[in-house]
Amino acid sequence: MYINKEDLNELEFPQLLAEISPFAYSPKTREKILQLRPMEIDEAELSLKKTSEYLSSFESSNAIPFDEYEDIESELKLMLIENYRLENSAFIKIKTITEQIGKLQKFFPTMPETFPTLMEEASVLEFKKEIIDKVDKVFNRFGEVKSEASPILKTLRTEIQHAKKAIQENFNRALTTYGQSDFLDDIRETIIEDQRVLAVKSGFKKRVAGRVLGISKTGSITYIQPDSVVKHYFKLRENEEEEKKEIDKILRKLTAELAEFQPQLWRYQVYIFDLDLTRAKAKFAELINGILPKINRHKTLRLKDAFHPLLFLRNKAENKTIYPQTLTLTEHNRIICISGPNAGGKSITLKTVGLLQLMIQSGILVPAHPKSEMFFFDKIMTDIGDNQSIENHLSTYSSRLKKMSGIIREADANTLLLIDEFGTGSDPELGGALAESFLEFFYDKKSFAIITTHYTNIKLVVEQLPNAENAAMLFNEETLEPMYKLEVGQAGSSFTFEVAEKNKIPRFIIHSAKKKVEHDIVNLDKTIVKLQQEKFEVEKLKTDLAERKESVEDKRDNLQKLNEQLQQKLYNFQKLYEEEHRKLQFGNKIETFIDSYTKGKSRKDVVKDFVKLLEQEKFRKIGADKDESKRLQVVKRKITQQLKKEDVIEKIAETNEKLEEKRKTDRALWMKVGQRVRITGSTSVGTIEKISRNKVIVNYGTFKTTIDADELERI
Repeated sequence: MYINKEDLNELEFPQLLAEISPFAYSPKTREKILQLRPMEIDEAELSLKKTSEYLSSFESSNAIPFDEYEDIESELKLMLIENYRLENSAFIKIKTITEQIGKLQKFFPTMPETFPTLMEEASVLEFKKEIIDKVDKVFNRFGEVKSEASPILKTLRTEIQHAKKAIQENFNRALTTYGQSDFLDDIRETIIEDQRVLAVKSGFKKRVAGRVLGISKTGSITYIQPDSVVKHYFKLRENEEEEKKEIDKILRKLTAELAEFQPQLWRYQVYIFDLDLTRAKAKFAELINGILPKINRHKTLRLKDAFHPLLFLRNKAENKTIYPQTLTLTEHNRIICISGPNAGGKSITLKTVGLLQLMIQSGILVPAHPKSEMFFFDKIMTDIGDNQSIENHLSTYSSRLKKMSGIIREADANTLLLIDEFGTGSDPELGGALAESFLEFFYDKKSFAIITTHYTNIKLVVEQLPNAENAAMLFNEETLEPMYKLEVGQAGSSFTFEVAEKNKIPRFIIHSAKKKVEHDIVNLDKTIVKLQQEKFEVEKLKTDLAERKESVEDKRDNLQKLNEQLQQKLYNFQKLYEEEHRKLQFGNKIETFIDSYTKGKSRKDVVKDFVKLLEQEKFRKIGADKDESKRLQVVKRKITQQLKKEDVIEKIAETNEKLEEKRKTDRALWMKVGQRVRITGSTSVGTIEKISRNKVIVNYGTFKTTIDADELERI
């Protein structure tokens, strides 16, 4: 996509990136955010989907396990140097990033419907648990090399501990011995070069065997390391040097082992940087209520309730109201010309559309209604604000003409033009004519454009172009206060004389000005004002009616759902009633057997009757199905034999017609009010209450239902 630096600045894109940047964990990611620019549609759409999915994790309890990290970019470059040794902290950073990958690869598959894009990106990484195992084998949880890292290191550390213990015991023994002899100063001991030494009175220094490590400033105290400690101290130093060499050897070996995984670690780092970028954009989207609109491949842009994100943040901080804008650009409505008074929000509307377009093409979610739609432009070109150049001694008008020259050379059907105060800066009549020609040129180029103007001739030209449309920033005619709402479909008045009067310009001057203006222009401006006010009232009424209609439809839907639920409950109750009634009858029969047996009927006869009852129940449950199955088999055999003799399709059609005619004839005979019927395949029996053509109302006693006559069979 083509957009120059000057246009980016006019649309305040660098300021927007500066708002997103602090949300990133890594300084490198923050720098990358500041360098973001519009991308190709496929790349941007992927970025938008990832950001939208990450944003959803804030809105629910599905927090993505991604925390602060330290990048390993420099370590990855150094580890390939032969016999190089990484620092302790580097190994911990490598382990931490690898663990992050492992956590994410486990997390995303638990919610594939919520994070499909993020899951797919994480799944292609080759997770190497060996990296973590190798680091854990050498380092403990505090980032220190374990004694178990090698047998030699374990032995050396054991000897170091023994030496330290021997030094401690021998020094304490010497301290007690010389302390009793009054050879020591009142302070008794001190620390020199990380070693405990005796504070010996200088007069007795020759009587204390040991190594002199220093003398006090006054010379009254000599600091001596006792002989019994010296040999252990040198042994300790020797072992510590050996320990350092062994640790160095271990870490060089570990560096070489991890270097084998350098390609995977590079991919981990790149992935983590990208996820950090995605998270930062998601955090910013949360702040501005950003959403992912529908991305069109055809040229349709529908912004609904769209906000300027920077203005949204500023007004939110100052507790001010911000007004959303709604507009549409399509191939059949490519140009919108916004008119209206100054300070009414025309320039903000231009900047809102431009900045939101830059955001969406850079993979950043936009603050708009979720039903908004956007598509991608190849170029965005702007002319917003005062472009006077002091260095080049160009006036505002000359500077704007120079910029317009560049726009004319580049504009095409895939370009979005955002031009503020179109045609101003020169003689109104001549400048207006030139602006009119510019407009017709862009229209013929099939460019998309949003322009603002005060020129009446521009408004009239737009009105005549089939694929262009006038729009106005609404203004309260009574209070003469801007309403900051864009109304598409009509031109707006500049309210020149009304605003002048409000700002206490003497009336005689205003009347004089009105006389100097052509009568038709004044009348046109008044007509525009009147139409604008009337349209506002109509829109207000339309909105109110739409809200009421929506409320009524919601209530109707709720009542319909409630009715369906009640019908279902009645049907379920009827089935339950029938089942309970059957069980009661069965129980009564059992009670009869018990009474008969009690009154003396033989056990054999009772059992015989009971078995007979069981057979009846068995026949009721499976007998009918069995007979039906046999009947169907017989019919199937006959049909198969018949199909061998005659044409299949014709015979089936003929048979179906005869059966249907027979059913209609039979149904006409028995289908009468009062006839007991049931739905085919059901056990519930009802009575026909009313017949209307092919629809029948059946009364089940507890409820009624309407059903097709074809679905009923008589009892």
